[in-house]
Amino acid sequence: MNGELEQYGDKWRLRFTRELAHPAERVWRAIVDPDERKAWFPDRAVGDFESPGAKLRFEHEGGAFEPFHGEVLSVEPPRLLEFSWGTDVIRVEIEPRGDACVFTLLDTIDEVGKAARDGAGWHVCLDRLEHALDGKPASHAEEQWTTVHRDYVKKFGPEAATIGPPEGWDQETGAER
Repeated sequence: MNGELEQYGDKWRLRFTRELAHPAERVWRAIVDPDERKAWFPDRAVGDFESPGAKLRFEHEGGAFEPFHGEVLSVEPPRLLEFSWGTDVIRVEIEPRGDACVFTLLDTIDEVGKAARDGAGWHVCLDRLEHALDGKPASHAEEQWTTVHRDYVKKFGPEAATIGPPEGWDQETGAER
């Protein structure tokens, strides 16, 4: 498990760090390009991720959940992107390392009770990002989420698992009902 949970002032923050075998510019494109982003990001994101202050709209595939909004807070291509995602703040840092990079995703959350749920979600999304970058087919997200969610509940503790999947999702499988 590579997700970590840390206290961040009066909030909580999930931290994921991965070494990716791709240059920073390539990873940047996978984050900001709408066609590439849909291979790994959990929602359809409408808006310009490369314009500070740009308004964003996040829509769940199939309309299972109400759309919600965000805003681009900071952009420094190809190294930094920070945006609000509903009540969360997502920060992506990319540190070049020759033909590779170190990718860090930070998700600042208000409630520790959703840490295991969101940790499992980001874990699966980042696995899908790696598969997309490598040109490999993605795994079945629902099955993988169920497995890693159990592991994150154990790792973070029961207080980090009081808020389960959003309404419309099956708590046991992690799949849409």
